[in-house]
Amino acid sequence: MKKIDLACIIDDDPIFVFGAKRIMEMAHFCESFLIFPNGREALDKLKAIIKAGGQTPDIILLDINMPVLDGWGFLDEFTKIPISKKILIYIITSSIDPADIQKVKHYENVNNYIIKPITADKLKHILNELE
Repeated sequence: MKKIDLACIIDDDPIFVFGAKRIMEMAHFCESFLIFPNGREALDKLKAIIKAGGQTPDIILLDINMPVLDGWGFLDEFTKIPISKKILIYIITSSIDPADIQKVKHYENVNNYIIKPITADKLKHILNELE
């Protein structure tokens, strides 16, 4: 099974981030992490990394309900950045709102909409999609 080099988690819930990192480590999902508490910090840092030619994440796990810049705002801005590498984006949220589930279909660069919590099985499914 393929292993991710760099995973990015954009979520304002420190308990979710802690748990997701632990599950990802136990599942040998990735080598390292980038963690951001909101879309604005993630967008600013990822833009700088891309501009500098640094290592970009292979996958982004994105919450949609966050302060400063939510997941939708992040997606709107991030999709405007020219990137040569394909970055897989997964919405990881507690929202079961049908409007959110429909809205995500308008973003062609979002691979899937996953309801929290993240589990080892969900991570395995993501890895299987990469193969």
